[in-house]
Amino acid sequence: MAKEILYKGRKLEDVQRMSLGEFMKIVPSRARRSLKRGFTDSQKRLLLRIKKHKEKKLNKPLKTHCRDMVIVPEMTGILFQVHNGKEFIPVNVNHEMLGKYLGEFVINRRKVAHSAPGIGATKSSAAMSVK
Repeated sequence: MAKEILYKGRKLEDVQRMSLGEFMKIVPSRARRSLKRGFTDSQKRLLLRIKKHKEKKLNKPLKTHCRDMVIVPEMTGILFQVHNGKEFIPVNVNHEMLGKYLGEFVINRRKVAHSAPGIGATKSSAAMSVK
């Protein structure tokens, strides 16, 4: 038997049929406050692009710089490419991501990997010969 997909005790189909006001009541407080303030211009443009994308049933991913977009039910099942400051990273949105931000799934900081210290970096390296 297949496992039923639930979000906060509600079926995914029911969540997708909810209005934005009803959805706001079940998301965490950080996302609720963000949604209550309303969408920015770039977020509104992204929502319009999502609607066009779903109407045309395109297979290519949507590229976006909008990392502060709260994932709403109409975004489920879409492949996004979210910018991390250097490149676009693919993110496939599913039901578990509802109420979170797109930027949470794209790491924009890398591990710092230092090489050997340069000349003059330490007292002992000042005595080294420069070749």
